[in-house]
Amino acid sequence: MALPSDVQQKINTWLTGDYDAQTQADIQQLLDSNQEDALNDAFYRDLEFGTGGLRGVMGTGSNRMNRYTLGMATQGLCNYLLESFPAQEIKVAVAHDSRNNSPEFARIAGGIFSANGITVYLFEALRPTPELSYTIRHLGCQSGVVITASHNPKEYNGYKVYWNDGAQVVAPHDKNIIREVNEIQSVNAVKFQADESRIHLIGGQLDDAYLSEVQKLSINPEAIKRQHDLKIVFTPIHGTGITLVPKALERFGFTNVSVVEAQATPDGNFPTVVSPNPEEKAAMQMALDQARQLDADLVIATDPDADRVGIAVKNTQGEWVLVNGNQTAALLTFYLLSARKNAGKMTEQDFIVYTIVTSEVLGDIAKAHGVKSYQTLTGFKYIAGLIRDLEGKETYIGGGEESYGFMIGDFVRDKDAVSACAMIAEMAAVAKDNGRTLYEEMVQMYATYGLYREDLISLTKKGQRGAEEIQEMMRDLRAQPPHTIAGSPVVELRDYQTGIVRNLQNGQETRTGLESSNVLQFLTEDGSKISARPSGTEPKIKFYFSVKQPLDSVNEFEQGYEALGGKIARIIEDMQLK
Repeated sequence: MALPSDVQQKINTWLTGDYDAQTQADIQQLLDSNQEDALNDAFYRDLEFGTGGLRGVMGTGSNRMNRYTLGMATQGLCNYLLESFPAQEIKVAVAHDSRNNSPEFARIAGGIFSANGITVYLFEALRPTPELSYTIRHLGCQSGVVITASHNPKEYNGYKVYWNDGAQVVAPHDKNIIREVNEIQSVNAVKFQADESRIHLIGGQLDDAYLSEVQKLSINPEAIKRQHDLKIVFTPIHGTGITLVPKALERFGFTNVSVVEAQATPDGNFPTVVSPNPEEKAAMQMALDQARQLDADLVIATDPDADRVGIAVKNTQGEWVLVNGNQTAALLTFYLLSARKNAGKMTEQDFIVYTIVTSEVLGDIAKAHGVKSYQTLTGFKYIAGLIRDLEGKETYIGGGEESYGFMIGDFVRDKDAVSACAMIAEMAAVAKDNGRTLYEEMVQMYATYGLYREDLISLTKKGQRGAEEIQEMMRDLRAQPPHTIAGSPVVELRDYQTGIVRNLQNGQETRTGLESSNVLQFLTEDGSKISARPSGTEPKIKFYFSVKQPLDSVNEFEQGYEALGGKIARIIEDMQLK
Protein backbone atom coordinates (compact mmCIF):
# COMPACT_ATOMS: atom_id res chain seq x y z
CA MET A 1 0.00 0.00 0.00
CA ALA A 2 1.46 3.35 -1.08
CA LEU A 3 0.07 6.25 0.89
CA PRO A 4 1.47 9.73 0.24
CA SER A 5 4.53 10.35 2.39
CA ASP A 6 2.96 13.19 4.38
CA VAL A 7 -0.09 11.01 5.16
CA GLN A 8 2.12 8.11 6.23
CA GLN A 9 4.14 10.46 8.44
CA LYS A 10 0.98 11.63 10.22
CA ILE A 11 -0.18 8.04 10.67
CA ASN A 12 3.19 7.13 12.22
CA THR A 13 2.92 10.11 14.58
CA TRP A 14 -0.51 8.96 15.76
CA LEU A 15 0.68 5.34 16.13
CA THR A 16 3.73 6.22 18.20
CA GLY A 17 2.64 9.44 19.92
CA ASP A 18 0.71 10.10 23.10
CA TYR A 19 -2.66 8.90 21.79
CA ASP A 20 -4.99 6.47 23.55
CA ALA A 21 -4.83 2.73 22.86
CA GLN A 22 -8.25 2.57 21.17
CA THR A 23 -7.31 5.31 18.71
CA GLN A 24 -4.10 3.52 17.81
CA ALA A 25 -5.91 0.19 17.49
CA ASP A 26 -8.42 1.78 15.09
CA ILE A 27 -5.61 3.08 12.90
CA GLN A 28 -3.81 -0.27 12.96
CA GLN A 29 -7.02 -2.05 11.94
CA LEU A 30 -7.34 0.22 8.89
CA LEU A 31 -3.71 -0.47 7.99
CA ASP A 32 -4.11 -4.23 8.42
CA SER A 33 -7.19 -4.30 6.20
CA ASN A 34 -5.53 -2.11 3.54
CA GLN A 35 -8.18 0.61 3.71
CA GLU A 36 -6.04 3.12 1.86
CA ASP A 37 -8.87 5.49 0.90
CA ALA A 38 -10.17 5.67 4.47
CA LEU A 39 -6.70 6.35 5.86
CA ASN A 40 -5.93 8.96 3.24
CA ASP A 41 -9.21 10.77 3.89
CA ALA A 42 -8.64 10.67 7.66
CA PHE A 43 -5.05 12.00 7.53
CA TYR A 44 -4.48 13.91 4.27
CA ARG A 45 -4.92 17.23 6.10
CA ASP A 46 -5.62 18.67 9.53
CA LEU A 47 -9.26 19.47 10.28
CA GLU A 48 -9.33 23.18 9.62
CA PHE A 49 -10.17 25.60 12.42
CA GLY A 50 -12.14 28.22 10.48
CA THR A 51 -13.51 31.61 11.44
CA GLY A 52 -16.35 30.00 13.43
CA GLY A 53 -14.56 26.96 14.83
CA LEU A 54 -14.41 23.31 13.79
CA ARG A 55 -16.82 21.09 11.89
CA GLY A 56 -16.18 17.65 10.46
CA VAL A 57 -16.98 13.98 10.34
CA MET A 58 -16.35 12.22 13.66
CA GLY A 59 -13.67 9.54 13.76
CA THR A 60 -9.98 8.83 14.13
CA GLY A 61 -7.44 10.99 12.30
CA SER A 62 -6.15 14.53 11.88
CA ASN A 63 -9.00 15.35 9.47
CA ARG A 64 -11.70 14.12 11.83
CA MET A 65 -13.60 15.51 14.77
CA ASN A 66 -12.22 13.72 17.86
CA ARG A 67 -10.80 14.41 21.32
CA TYR A 68 -7.41 15.35 19.88
CA THR A 69 -8.46 17.76 17.12
CA LEU A 70 -10.93 19.29 19.57
CA GLY A 71 -8.23 19.36 22.25
CA MET A 72 -5.73 21.21 20.07
CA ALA A 73 -8.41 23.74 19.09
CA THR A 74 -9.33 24.29 22.74
CA GLN A 75 -5.71 24.71 23.79
CA GLY A 76 -5.21 27.30 21.06
CA LEU A 77 -8.29 29.16 22.28
CA CYS A 78 -7.01 28.98 25.87
CA ASN A 79 -3.68 30.48 24.81
CA TYR A 80 -5.46 33.36 23.06
CA LEU A 81 -7.74 34.01 26.04
CA LEU A 82 -4.77 34.08 28.43
CA GLU A 83 -3.00 36.50 26.10
CA SER A 84 -6.11 38.70 25.66
CA PHE A 85 -7.13 38.96 29.32
CA PRO A 86 -3.92 39.07 31.37
CA ALA A 87 -4.18 39.24 35.17
CA GLN A 88 -7.95 38.58 35.05
CA GLU A 89 -10.11 35.70 36.13
CA ILE A 90 -11.14 34.23 32.79
CA LYS A 91 -14.51 32.49 32.57
CA VAL A 92 -15.98 30.41 29.76
CA ALA A 93 -19.35 28.70 29.29
CA VAL A 94 -19.57 25.31 27.57
CA ALA A 95 -22.72 23.73 26.11
CA HIS A 96 -23.54 20.84 23.80
CA ASP A 97 -26.33 19.49 21.63
CA SER A 98 -27.76 15.97 21.19
CA ARG A 99 -25.20 14.63 18.75
CA ASN A 100 -23.20 11.49 19.38
CA ASN A 101 -20.07 12.29 21.42
CA SER A 102 -21.28 15.84 22.18
CA PRO A 103 -21.43 15.35 25.99
CA GLU A 104 -17.94 13.81 26.00
CA PHE A 105 -16.51 16.54 23.78
CA ALA A 106 -18.02 19.20 26.06
CA ARG A 107 -16.42 17.58 29.13
CA ILE A 108 -13.05 17.36 27.37
CA ALA A 109 -13.20 21.03 26.34
CA GLY A 110 -14.24 22.06 29.85
CA GLY A 111 -11.40 20.01 31.31
CA ILE A 112 -8.80 21.69 29.08
CA PHE A 113 -10.07 25.18 29.94
CA SER A 114 -9.87 24.31 33.65
CA ALA A 115 -6.36 22.87 33.29
CA ASN A 116 -5.30 26.24 31.90
CA GLY A 117 -6.55 28.05 35.02
CA ILE A 118 -9.82 29.15 33.43
CA THR A 119 -13.15 29.03 35.31
CA VAL A 120 -15.66 26.84 33.46
CA TYR A 121 -19.46 26.92 33.53
CA LEU A 122 -20.44 23.58 32.02
CA PHE A 123 -24.09 22.82 31.27
CA GLU A 124 -25.11 19.65 33.08
CA ALA A 125 -26.97 18.35 30.01
CA LEU A 126 -27.78 19.35 26.44
CA ARG A 127 -29.02 22.90 25.84
CA PRO A 128 -29.89 25.08 22.80
CA THR A 129 -27.12 27.17 21.29
CA PRO A 130 -28.95 30.48 21.97
CA GLU A 131 -28.94 29.71 25.70
CA LEU A 132 -25.15 29.39 25.51
CA SER A 133 -24.99 32.82 23.85
CA TYR A 134 -27.19 34.27 26.60
CA THR A 135 -25.17 32.61 29.38
CA ILE A 136 -21.88 34.17 28.27
CA ARG A 137 -23.16 37.70 28.91
CA HIS A 138 -25.31 36.73 31.90
CA LEU A 139 -22.32 35.24 33.77
CA GLY A 140 -19.76 37.75 32.51
CA CYS A 141 -17.71 35.20 30.58
CA GLN A 142 -14.91 36.14 28.20
CA SER A 143 -15.74 33.29 25.82
CA GLY A 144 -17.87 30.23 25.27
CA VAL A 145 -18.09 27.16 23.09
CA VAL A 146 -20.93 24.92 22.01
CA ILE A 147 -20.45 21.41 20.67
CA THR A 148 -22.75 21.14 17.66
CA ALA A 149 -22.80 20.58 13.92
CA SER A 150 -26.15 22.36 13.58
CA HIS A 151 -28.35 20.51 11.07
CA ASN A 152 -25.58 18.50 9.34
CA PRO A 153 -26.01 14.71 8.98
CA LYS A 154 -25.41 12.45 11.98
CA GLU A 155 -21.77 11.66 11.08
CA TYR A 156 -20.75 15.25 11.84
CA ASN A 157 -19.96 17.22 14.94
CA GLY A 158 -18.49 20.65 15.50
CA TYR A 159 -17.21 23.30 17.86
CA LYS A 160 -18.45 26.90 17.69
CA VAL A 161 -16.56 29.67 19.47
CA TYR A 162 -18.15 32.77 21.02
CA TRP A 163 -16.63 35.96 22.44
CA ASN A 164 -17.56 38.00 25.50
CA ASP A 165 -20.52 39.74 23.81
CA GLY A 166 -22.23 36.37 23.31
CA ALA A 167 -21.69 36.46 19.54
CA GLN A 168 -19.62 34.14 17.39
CA VAL A 169 -16.07 35.43 17.07
CA VAL A 170 -15.36 38.09 14.44
CA ALA A 171 -12.24 40.04 13.41
CA PRO A 172 -9.70 40.37 14.80
CA HIS A 173 -10.35 37.58 17.30
CA ASP A 174 -11.29 34.93 14.71
CA LYS A 175 -7.98 35.22 12.82
CA ASN A 176 -5.98 35.52 16.05
CA ILE A 177 -7.55 32.33 17.45
CA ILE A 178 -6.84 30.52 14.18
CA ARG A 179 -3.19 31.61 14.48
CA GLU A 180 -2.94 30.26 18.04
CA VAL A 181 -4.64 26.97 17.08
CA ASN A 182 -2.30 26.49 14.13
CA GLU A 183 0.69 26.93 16.43
CA ILE A 184 -0.34 23.83 18.43
CA GLN A 185 1.71 21.23 16.60
CA SER A 186 1.42 18.31 19.01
CA VAL A 187 -1.15 16.81 21.35
CA ASN A 188 1.56 16.98 24.01
CA ALA A 189 0.92 20.73 24.08
CA VAL A 190 -2.69 20.13 25.17
CA LYS A 191 -3.45 20.23 28.91
CA PHE A 192 -5.97 17.40 29.14
CA GLN A 193 -5.76 16.95 32.94
CA ALA A 194 -8.84 18.74 34.27
CA ASP A 195 -8.86 20.86 37.40
CA GLU A 196 -12.30 19.84 38.71
CA SER A 197 -12.30 22.66 41.28
CA ARG A 198 -12.65 25.15 38.42
CA ILE A 199 -15.60 23.40 36.71
CA HIS A 200 -19.08 24.49 37.81
CA LEU A 201 -22.14 22.64 36.54
CA ILE A 202 -25.05 24.87 35.51
CA GLY A 203 -28.60 24.20 34.34
CA GLY A 204 -32.00 25.08 35.75
CA GLN A 205 -31.06 28.48 37.13
CA LEU A 206 -29.83 29.62 33.71
CA ASP A 207 -32.92 28.13 32.05
CA ASP A 208 -35.15 30.26 34.28
CA ALA A 209 -33.14 33.43 33.65
CA TYR A 210 -33.13 32.88 29.88
CA LEU A 211 -36.85 31.97 29.72
CA SER A 212 -37.70 35.08 31.73
CA GLU A 213 -36.08 37.17 29.00
CA VAL A 214 -37.96 35.23 26.30
CA GLN A 215 -41.25 35.82 28.14
CA LYS A 216 -40.66 39.59 28.15
CA LEU A 217 -40.78 39.58 24.34
CA SER A 218 -44.52 38.91 24.25
CA ILE A 219 -46.43 41.89 22.82
CA ASN A 220 -50.01 40.57 22.78
CA PRO A 221 -50.60 38.51 25.95
CA GLU A 222 -54.33 39.34 25.88
CA ALA A 223 -54.77 37.75 22.46
CA ILE A 224 -52.92 34.66 23.70
CA LYS A 225 -55.29 34.44 26.70
CA ARG A 226 -58.20 34.32 24.27
CA GLN A 227 -56.44 31.83 21.98
CA HIS A 228 -54.46 29.87 24.58
CA ASP A 229 -55.73 26.57 23.18
CA LEU A 230 -54.26 27.24 19.72
CA LYS A 231 -53.35 23.77 18.44
CA ILE A 232 -49.57 23.69 18.06
CA VAL A 233 -47.56 20.67 16.92
CA PHE A 234 -43.88 20.87 17.82
CA THR A 235 -40.94 18.64 16.88
CA PRO A 236 -37.38 19.11 18.13
CA ILE A 237 -36.19 16.49 15.56
CA HIS A 238 -34.29 14.59 18.31
CA GLY A 239 -32.48 17.78 19.35
CA THR A 240 -32.14 20.33 22.14
CA GLY A 241 -35.38 22.18 21.38
CA ILE A 242 -37.23 19.77 23.67
CA THR A 243 -35.49 21.29 26.70
CA LEU A 244 -36.84 24.85 26.32
CA VAL A 245 -39.35 25.32 23.47
CA PRO A 246 -42.32 23.70 25.28
CA LYS A 247 -41.44 25.73 28.41
CA ALA A 248 -41.24 28.96 26.40
CA LEU A 249 -44.64 28.28 24.81
CA GLU A 250 -46.09 27.56 28.25
CA ARG A 251 -44.68 30.82 29.63
CA PHE A 252 -46.29 32.72 26.75
CA GLY A 253 -49.58 31.13 27.81
CA PHE A 254 -50.14 28.33 25.27
CA THR A 255 -51.89 25.29 26.74
CA ASN A 256 -52.39 22.99 23.74
CA VAL A 257 -48.91 22.02 22.53
CA SER A 258 -48.59 18.54 21.03
CA VAL A 259 -45.01 17.25 20.81
CA VAL A 260 -44.11 14.64 18.18
CA GLU A 261 -43.20 11.91 20.67
CA ALA A 262 -41.26 9.78 18.15
CA GLN A 263 -38.87 12.74 17.72
CA ALA A 264 -38.95 14.09 21.27
CA THR A 265 -36.08 12.06 22.74
CA PRO A 266 -32.63 13.57 22.04
CA ASP A 267 -30.73 11.12 19.84
CA GLY A 268 -27.58 11.80 17.82
CA ASN A 269 -28.52 9.10 15.32
CA PHE A 270 -31.63 11.10 14.32
CA PRO A 271 -33.41 7.77 13.68
CA THR A 272 -36.62 9.09 12.10
CA VAL A 273 -35.02 11.40 9.50
CA VAL A 274 -32.30 11.31 6.86
CA SER A 275 -31.24 14.84 7.78
CA PRO A 276 -32.32 16.76 10.94
CA ASN A 277 -32.97 19.92 8.95
CA PRO A 278 -36.28 21.78 9.38
CA GLU A 279 -35.72 23.36 5.95
CA GLU A 280 -36.56 19.97 4.41
CA LYS A 281 -40.08 18.62 4.14
CA ALA A 282 -38.93 15.07 4.96
CA ALA A 283 -37.71 16.20 8.38
CA MET A 284 -41.10 17.84 9.02
CA GLN A 285 -43.21 14.93 7.74
CA MET A 286 -44.04 13.32 11.09
CA ALA A 287 -45.10 16.70 12.48
CA LEU A 288 -47.23 17.38 9.40
CA ASP A 289 -48.92 13.98 9.73
CA GLN A 290 -49.67 14.67 13.40
CA ALA A 291 -51.02 18.12 12.53
CA ARG A 292 -53.44 16.61 10.01
CA GLN A 293 -54.69 14.11 12.58
CA LEU A 294 -55.25 16.84 15.18
CA ASP A 295 -56.50 19.48 12.74
CA ALA A 296 -53.80 21.73 14.22
CA ASP A 297 -53.29 25.45 13.60
CA LEU A 298 -49.50 25.52 13.44
CA VAL A 299 -46.45 23.26 13.04
CA ILE A 300 -43.06 24.37 14.37
CA ALA A 301 -39.75 22.48 14.24
CA THR A 302 -36.24 23.18 15.47
CA ASP A 303 -32.89 21.81 14.32
CA PRO A 304 -30.59 19.84 16.70
CA ASP A 305 -29.08 22.88 18.44
CA ALA A 306 -32.35 24.90 18.28
CA ASP A 307 -31.07 27.97 16.50
CA ARG A 308 -33.09 27.41 13.29
CA VAL A 309 -36.87 27.15 13.08
CA GLY A 310 -39.11 25.69 10.39
CA ILE A 311 -42.88 26.25 10.28
CA ALA A 312 -45.88 24.93 8.37
CA VAL A 313 -49.39 26.39 8.08
CA LYS A 314 -52.64 25.56 6.31
CA ASN A 315 -53.34 27.37 3.05
CA THR A 316 -56.77 28.54 1.92
CA GLN A 317 -57.56 25.01 0.67
CA GLY A 318 -56.74 23.54 4.06
CA GLU A 319 -53.52 21.94 2.77
CA TRP A 320 -50.38 22.06 4.90
CA VAL A 321 -47.59 24.08 3.28
CA LEU A 322 -44.08 24.88 4.48
CA VAL A 323 -43.14 28.50 5.07
CA ASN A 324 -39.56 29.15 3.93
CA GLY A 325 -36.88 31.11 5.75
CA ASN A 326 -37.45 34.37 3.89
CA GLN A 327 -41.20 34.20 4.48
CA THR A 328 -40.75 33.42 8.18
CA ALA A 329 -38.31 36.32 8.63
CA ALA A 330 -40.70 38.66 6.77
CA LEU A 331 -43.71 37.54 8.81
CA LEU A 332 -41.84 38.00 12.09
CA THR A 333 -40.61 41.44 11.04
CA PHE A 334 -44.11 42.45 9.93
CA TYR A 335 -45.62 41.23 13.19
CA LEU A 336 -42.99 42.74 15.50
CA LEU A 337 -43.25 46.20 13.93
CA SER A 338 -47.03 46.33 13.53
CA ALA A 339 -47.69 44.87 17.00
CA ARG A 340 -45.21 47.25 18.65
CA LYS A 341 -46.83 50.15 16.82
CA ASN A 342 -50.32 49.11 17.92
CA ALA A 343 -49.12 48.67 21.51
CA GLY A 344 -47.47 52.10 21.54
CA LYS A 345 -44.02 50.58 22.07
CA MET A 346 -42.31 51.90 18.95
CA THR A 347 -39.50 54.45 19.30
CA GLU A 348 -37.44 56.51 16.86
CA GLN A 349 -34.38 54.47 17.83
CA ASP A 350 -35.83 51.12 16.67
CA PHE A 351 -34.08 49.17 13.90
CA ILE A 352 -34.22 45.79 12.21
CA VAL A 353 -31.47 43.87 10.37
CA TYR A 354 -31.37 41.39 7.53
CA THR A 355 -28.53 39.92 5.48
CA ILE A 356 -27.64 40.85 1.90
CA VAL A 357 -29.07 37.56 0.54
CA THR A 358 -32.36 37.81 2.46
CA SER A 359 -35.63 39.06 0.94
CA GLU A 360 -35.83 42.82 0.40
CA VAL A 361 -39.41 42.76 1.66
CA LEU A 362 -37.99 43.07 5.18
CA GLY A 363 -36.59 46.47 4.26
CA ASP A 364 -39.86 47.46 2.60
CA ILE A 365 -41.80 46.56 5.76
CA ALA A 366 -39.42 48.54 7.97
CA LYS A 367 -39.59 51.59 5.69
CA ALA A 368 -43.39 51.53 5.69
CA HIS A 369 -43.35 51.54 9.51
CA GLY A 370 -40.80 54.37 9.70
CA VAL A 371 -38.20 52.02 11.18
CA LYS A 372 -34.53 51.92 10.19
CA SER A 373 -33.23 48.78 8.51
CA TYR A 374 -29.65 47.66 8.03
CA GLN A 375 -28.12 44.93 5.89
CA THR A 376 -25.12 42.84 6.87
CA LEU A 377 -23.03 40.09 5.34
CA THR A 378 -24.42 36.57 5.70
CA GLY A 379 -24.20 35.24 9.24
CA PHE A 380 -25.59 36.26 12.60
CA LYS A 381 -22.16 37.25 13.87
CA TYR A 382 -22.46 40.30 11.62
CA ILE A 383 -25.95 41.11 12.93
CA ALA A 384 -24.55 40.78 16.47
CA GLY A 385 -21.65 43.04 15.53
CA LEU A 386 -24.04 45.74 14.35
CA ILE A 387 -26.01 45.50 17.61
CA ARG A 388 -22.74 45.92 19.51
CA ASP A 389 -21.77 48.97 17.43
CA LEU A 390 -25.17 50.64 17.95
CA GLU A 391 -25.62 49.70 21.61
CA GLY A 392 -26.80 52.68 23.65
CA LYS A 393 -27.63 54.66 20.50
CA GLU A 394 -30.31 52.60 18.74
CA THR A 395 -32.67 49.78 19.75
CA TYR A 396 -32.51 46.40 18.03
CA ILE A 397 -35.96 44.87 17.52
CA GLY A 398 -35.32 41.81 15.36
CA GLY A 399 -33.29 40.41 12.52
CA GLY A 400 -33.16 37.41 10.26
CA GLU A 401 -31.64 35.61 7.34
CA GLU A 402 -32.98 33.35 4.62
CA SER A 403 -31.52 30.19 6.17
CA TYR A 404 -34.29 29.85 8.79
CA GLY A 405 -32.64 31.96 11.48
CA PHE A 406 -34.21 34.83 13.41
CA MET A 407 -33.31 36.72 16.58
CA ILE A 408 -35.73 38.86 18.61
CA GLY A 409 -34.33 41.29 21.17
CA ASP A 410 -30.66 41.60 22.04
CA PHE A 411 -30.31 39.43 25.16
CA VAL A 412 -29.09 36.66 22.83
CA ARG A 413 -26.49 37.45 20.16
CA ASP A 414 -27.12 34.57 17.76
CA LYS A 415 -30.13 33.18 15.93
CA ASP A 416 -32.62 31.81 18.42
CA ALA A 417 -35.31 29.28 17.54
CA VAL A 418 -36.66 29.16 21.12
CA SER A 419 -37.82 32.78 21.18
CA ALA A 420 -38.75 32.57 17.48
CA CYS A 421 -41.06 29.59 18.17
CA ALA A 422 -42.82 31.51 20.95
CA MET A 423 -43.26 34.62 18.78
CA ILE A 424 -44.44 32.59 15.79
CA ALA A 425 -47.09 31.01 18.03
CA GLU A 426 -48.10 34.49 19.24
CA MET A 427 -48.38 35.64 15.61
CA ALA A 428 -50.67 32.70 14.84
CA ALA A 429 -52.76 33.40 17.95
CA VAL A 430 -53.20 37.08 17.04
CA ALA A 431 -54.12 36.14 13.46
CA LYS A 432 -56.71 33.65 14.75
CA ASP A 433 -58.01 36.24 17.19
CA ASN A 434 -58.64 38.43 14.13
CA GLY A 435 -60.36 35.61 12.25
CA ARG A 436 -57.43 34.80 9.98
CA THR A 437 -54.84 32.05 9.58
CA LEU A 438 -51.11 32.72 9.53
CA TYR A 439 -51.14 31.84 5.83
CA GLU A 440 -53.77 34.53 5.17
CA GLU A 441 -51.66 36.95 7.22
CA MET A 442 -48.67 36.19 4.96
CA VAL A 443 -50.72 36.70 1.78
CA GLN A 444 -52.04 40.02 3.12
CA MET A 445 -48.47 41.07 3.93
CA TYR A 446 -47.42 40.46 0.32
CA ALA A 447 -50.51 42.26 -0.99
CA THR A 448 -49.45 45.27 1.06
CA TYR A 449 -45.73 45.33 0.29
CA GLY A 450 -45.44 43.52 -3.04
CA LEU A 451 -45.09 39.84 -3.82
CA TYR A 452 -41.58 38.45 -3.47
CA ARG A 453 -40.30 34.96 -4.17
CA GLU A 454 -36.84 33.67 -3.38
CA ASP A 455 -34.87 30.54 -4.20
CA LEU A 456 -31.30 29.33 -4.30
CA ILE A 457 -29.23 26.73 -6.06
CA SER A 458 -25.94 25.31 -4.85
CA LEU A 459 -23.44 24.11 -7.43
CA THR A 460 -20.76 21.65 -6.25
CA LYS A 461 -17.49 21.51 -8.17
CA LYS A 462 -15.37 18.66 -6.86
CA GLY A 463 -11.61 18.52 -6.44
CA GLN A 464 -8.90 21.05 -7.13
CA ARG A 465 -10.24 21.71 -10.64
CA GLY A 466 -13.67 22.38 -9.12
CA ALA A 467 -12.24 25.08 -6.84
CA GLU A 468 -10.56 26.67 -9.86
CA GLU A 469 -13.85 26.58 -11.80
CA ILE A 470 -15.60 28.48 -9.02
CA GLN A 471 -12.88 31.12 -9.02
CA GLU A 472 -13.21 31.40 -12.81
CA MET A 473 -16.99 31.83 -12.54
CA MET A 474 -16.58 34.72 -10.10
CA ARG A 475 -13.76 36.25 -12.19
CA ASP A 476 -15.89 36.10 -15.36
CA LEU A 477 -18.94 37.59 -13.61
CA ARG A 478 -16.80 40.48 -12.40
CA ALA A 479 -15.06 41.06 -15.72
CA GLN A 480 -18.17 40.67 -17.89
CA PRO A 481 -21.33 41.25 -15.85
CA PRO A 482 -24.53 40.40 -17.73
CA HIS A 483 -26.26 43.37 -19.41
CA THR A 484 -29.69 41.78 -19.02
CA ILE A 485 -31.06 38.89 -16.97
CA ALA A 486 -34.24 37.17 -18.13
CA GLY A 487 -35.01 40.19 -20.32
CA SER A 488 -34.57 42.89 -17.67
CA PRO A 489 -31.57 45.28 -17.80
CA VAL A 490 -29.01 44.97 -14.99
CA VAL A 491 -28.92 48.41 -13.38
CA GLU A 492 -26.59 47.86 -10.42
CA LEU A 493 -23.60 45.67 -9.59
CA ARG A 494 -22.60 45.23 -5.95
CA ASP A 495 -19.15 43.73 -5.41
CA TYR A 496 -18.72 43.02 -1.71
CA GLN A 497 -15.10 41.95 -2.23
CA THR A 498 -14.03 45.39 -3.44
CA GLY A 499 -16.80 47.16 -1.52
CA ILE A 500 -17.90 49.01 -4.68
CA VAL A 501 -21.52 49.50 -5.76
CA ARG A 502 -21.66 50.53 -9.43
CA ASN A 503 -24.70 52.06 -11.12
CA LEU A 504 -24.48 50.55 -14.59
CA GLN A 505 -26.71 53.23 -16.12
CA ASN A 506 -24.71 56.31 -15.17
CA GLY A 507 -21.41 54.76 -13.99
CA GLN A 508 -21.61 56.30 -10.51
CA GLU A 509 -19.90 54.35 -7.73
CA THR A 510 -20.62 54.19 -4.00
CA ARG A 511 -19.41 51.94 -1.18
CA THR A 512 -21.17 48.97 0.46
CA GLY A 513 -19.93 50.03 3.89
CA LEU A 514 -19.36 46.37 4.81
CA GLU A 515 -16.18 44.38 5.30
CA SER A 516 -14.81 42.50 2.31
CA SER A 517 -16.54 39.26 1.29
CA ASN A 518 -16.43 37.35 -1.98
CA VAL A 519 -20.05 38.03 -2.97
CA LEU A 520 -21.46 39.57 -6.17
CA GLN A 521 -24.98 40.92 -6.59
CA PHE A 522 -26.82 41.96 -9.72
CA LEU A 523 -29.94 44.15 -9.43
CA THR A 524 -32.24 44.44 -12.41
CA GLU A 525 -34.64 47.12 -13.53
CA ASP A 526 -37.68 44.99 -12.62
CA GLY A 527 -36.53 44.52 -9.00
CA SER A 528 -34.83 41.13 -9.26
CA LYS A 529 -31.74 40.46 -7.13
CA ILE A 530 -29.26 37.71 -8.01
CA SER A 531 -26.39 36.95 -5.62
CA ALA A 532 -23.33 34.75 -6.24
CA ARG A 533 -21.54 33.53 -3.11
CA PRO A 534 -18.81 30.85 -3.07
CA SER A 535 -18.39 28.78 0.09
CA GLY A 536 -15.27 29.52 2.08
CA THR A 537 -14.89 25.92 3.28
CA GLU A 538 -16.42 23.68 0.59
CA PRO A 539 -16.10 23.40 -3.22
CA LYS A 540 -19.53 25.00 -3.66
CA ILE A 541 -20.99 28.19 -5.03
CA LYS A 542 -24.48 29.37 -4.12
CA PHE A 543 -26.70 31.53 -6.29
CA TYR A 544 -29.57 33.32 -4.53
CA PHE A 545 -32.54 34.63 -6.51
CA SER A 546 -35.13 37.18 -5.40
CA VAL A 547 -37.87 38.33 -7.78
CA LYS A 548 -40.92 40.51 -7.21
CA GLN A 549 -44.13 41.82 -8.75
CA PRO A 550 -47.14 43.75 -7.47
CA LEU A 551 -49.97 41.76 -5.89
CA ASP A 552 -53.24 43.53 -6.65
CA SER A 553 -55.44 41.08 -4.77
CA VAL A 554 -54.99 38.35 -2.18
CA ASN A 555 -56.89 36.09 -4.56
CA GLU A 556 -54.02 36.33 -7.05
CA PHE A 557 -51.33 35.19 -4.61
CA GLU A 558 -50.91 31.59 -5.72
CA GLN A 559 -51.02 32.42 -9.41
CA GLY A 560 -48.52 35.23 -8.91
CA TYR A 561 -46.24 33.09 -6.76
CA GLU A 562 -46.20 30.40 -9.45
CA ALA A 563 -45.41 33.00 -12.11
CA LEU A 564 -42.44 34.23 -10.06
CA GLY A 565 -41.20 30.63 -9.79
CA GLY A 566 -41.22 30.52 -13.59
CA LYS A 567 -39.27 33.75 -13.67
CA ILE A 568 -36.57 32.31 -11.40
CA ALA A 569 -36.36 29.27 -13.71
CA ARG A 570 -35.81 31.63 -16.68
CA ILE A 571 -33.07 33.49 -14.80
CA ILE A 572 -31.28 30.21 -14.03
CA GLU A 573 -31.53 29.20 -17.69
CA ASP A 574 -30.46 32.64 -18.92
CA MET A 575 -27.38 32.62 -16.65
CA GLN A 576 -26.58 29.02 -17.70
CA LEU A 577 -26.47 27.80 -14.11
CA LYS A 578 -28.00 24.34 -14.62
